[in-house]
Amino acid sequence: MKSSSNVIPIVVVTDEHYVIMLAALLKSIECNHKSGEKIAVYVIADGVKKSSQKKIQTSVDPAMFSITWIRMEDTIPAGVKLPLDRTSYPVTIYLRLFIQYIVPKETTKALFLDVDMIVLEDVSKLYDQDLGDKIIGAVQDPRLLTFDNSWGGIMNYKELGFAPDTKYFNTGLLLINTQKWAEKNLAVKVIDCINDNIKFANYPDQYGFNVVLANQWLELDPRWNYFASGDLDHPYLVHFISRKPFYTSYEYNQNYKNRFYQYVKQTEWRNAKPIGELNRYFKKLHNIWAKIKKKF
Repeated sequence: MKSSSNVIPIVVVTDEHYVIMLAALLKSIECNHKSGEKIAVYVIADGVKKSSQKKIQTSVDPAMFSITWIRMEDTIPAGVKLPLDRTSYPVTIYLRLFIQYIVPKETTKALFLDVDMIVLEDVSKLYDQDLGDKIIGAVQDPRLLTFDNSWGGIMNYKELGFAPDTKYFNTGLLLINTQKWAEKNLAVKVIDCINDNIKFANYPDQYGFNVVLANQWLELDPRWNYFASGDLDHPYLVHFISRKPFYTSYEYNQNYKNRFYQYVKQTEWRNAKPIGELNRYFKKLHNIWAKIKKKF
């Protein structure tokens, strides 16, 4: 199922803290995209400064990219309340659920990418994969693998009636049939699932996605969502889980960090210096405080 308009729509979410990663992600897509389609990027922005938005615009090729900035508040449908989980993840993890409202109505398929990624292969090879009768395509999470993982899977899988070896996918990369997603009202179903099982949702958005879409997703090549903790020579996409490459405390594959900075140096963030671990903790505290304010 290729885009009839010869455009690849990509949705990402970022705040000001991670905007350097958005710059690297987009530049990596640009440098490796050879098949000619235009790239339509829809950035859900949580407090991204206008100056940073301009820097992003000037960091990429305008002949390849169109970039639409959307305020976080404008992506959440009226009457929808996001789950108030007890993790330090930001509330923005839920915004991928509303992809049908972000891309144009005529869109049949779109990519969602976490901002902490770089793409090392032509993104069209990912986008053009046939979903068949599946609603989403994703990659099995290499840390968790199956529902019965003792520290982060679906801890109440037995009560929900699932087999222990049910495969568990990572939601950082999603190839979505947006029309089927909308028709089946899956955003609401995932939110309801998380709220109904909130005490079991260690990775809250992933919990809801995996339970609602269990055994109903297309498994993609693991190289399309390869974690930076690995050592593969030629992944298609690197996902910088946990410590990000712009932190001084980054502890994973140094070659992937070098690739990240190769792309950063081609953007308006070329002179950015790594930041300390204290900034990471402040970010987590900010995420927790934002949820407390919403609760009370």
